[in-house]
This record gives sequence, structure tokens and C-alpha cells, in this order.
Amino acid sequence: MHLSSLQAFEKLRQSGHLFTELFRHGSLTVEIYKPSRVDFQQPHPRDELYVIISGSGEFYHEGVVSRFHPGDAIFVNAGHEHRFVNFSEDFSTWVFFFGPNGGESNMND
Repeated sequence: MHLSSLQAFEKLRQSGHLFTELFRHGSLTVEIYKPSRVDFQQPHPRDELYVIISGSGEFYHEGVVSRFHPGDAIFVNAGHEHRFVNFSEDFSTWVFFFGPNGGESNMND
């Protein structure tokens, strides 16, 4: 399986939504997400990993705000409050959901 950002953006455009699912295998779901001005996300039931495609801004995660740039990877545990804030107009990200509802146990935390 090969996913290009150009194909993903076209599928997103055709969907008419801020995000769209691109691929699913086992517990893994791959999406593309491109919010417009404000990110209204609520906590998700599964663990997720964002990989920034384009743009920059700040990421709020459980009370901590950090800067992000293209190529950055951001992990969020299932159920954690998070959102992108103060992001540029060209912001977009891959989203990888995985594992069971409630998240995976991690001995390295």
C-alpha cells in the first residue's frame, strides 16, 4: 500500500469534510485531517499518532502546549484532551488510529 499526500488531498476534497479515512488494516486506520481555522476535536477512544504534512502551529495536549512543524510526529493516548491551535492555513496532518478502545497499555510511560 502506498498513500501519497496528493491522492489523500484529492480524496479529502471529494469528501467535503475536514478529515477522511484513507486506509484500514487490522486495528490501524489512516486518515488525513485538515481543519479550517479552529480544531474542534474531542478526545478519541483509541490511541493516535499525528505526522504533520504541512503547516505549523501549536498543539495542546492535556494542558501542555508545544510547537509543531512539517515532519513532526505527535502521539496522543486514547481519551486525552488535545487539539491543534494557532495553526497556519496550509496545516494538514496524517492521522494514524490504532489499538483497542481505551488505548494500549505502555510499560515505557
